[in-house]
Amino acid sequence: MTHKPGIVITGASGRMGQMLIKTVLDSDKVQLVGAVEREGHDWVGRDVGEAMGGAPVGVVATDDALEAFSRAQAVIDFTAPSATLDFAALAAQARCVHVIGTTGMTDAEIAALEPASRHAVIVRAGNMSLGVNLLVQLTKKVAAALDEDFDIEVIEAHHHHKVDAPSGTALMLGEAAAEGRGVALNDVADRGRDGITGARKRGDIGFTAIRGGDIVGEHDVLFAAAGERIVLRHLATDRAIFARGALKAALWGQDKTPGQYDMVDVLGL
Repeated sequence: MTHKPGIVITGASGRMGQMLIKTVLDSDKVQLVGAVEREGHDWVGRDVGEAMGGAPVGVVATDDALEAFSRAQAVIDFTAPSATLDFAALAAQARCVHVIGTTGMTDAEIAALEPASRHAVIVRAGNMSLGVNLLVQLTKKVAAALDEDFDIEVIEAHHHHKVDAPSGTALMLGEAAAEGRGVALNDVADRGRDGITGARKRGDIGFTAIRGGDIVGEHDVLFAAAGERIVLRHLATDRAIFARGALKAALWGQDKTPGQYDMVDVLGL
């Protein structure tokens, strides 16, 4: 690369949006060229540095995503599923890499990214951290090695602002466990228990979600059999790990052909 790729951050005012802006501004490999917020948001028309309570950085927040994308080589998007689908179409039109950290997307919404991926690189992952993606690979291997005498439970904890459950990371881990066992997660997932539910069904993969305080992200994969348990764990203490992973994905995608990728591709796992 002969120049620093330009990065646009969507959902700029959010917790992850601001972390992403700081990460891009601190990097010597990329430059911040845009920040997008929804129409009517009080950040629109303001310098994002000042909006975050600091010095101006020369980038003004806008509600015109296509105009911002047209000046960029990559878009980093941790927003909401409906917004992400809109951004995917615009990123494809602008031919820039679309890094998606949005969680809570349905299978139908994920499938709806396909047309955009014919024209631009999309890197989508429920979690952008190196540690979590290693945990996904370990989960798949352990699940493949153990039979259904071992119950599998994915336990996740996040801050009280999180709106979706199970988390995108928990679903990644569940998918990995199901793949290791050679089954479809939709056929074996147990995502809700309340009241008299009866005994656990052999072979099910269970999910437990905890919400409270300012927990950044904690994920355990429990393999429990009679007389023994195996626990794989990842603890996130700083959401900057997700921002760094997303930035790595944005850089990785610069010379790739259009298509859909994930962090396993980015990290070479």
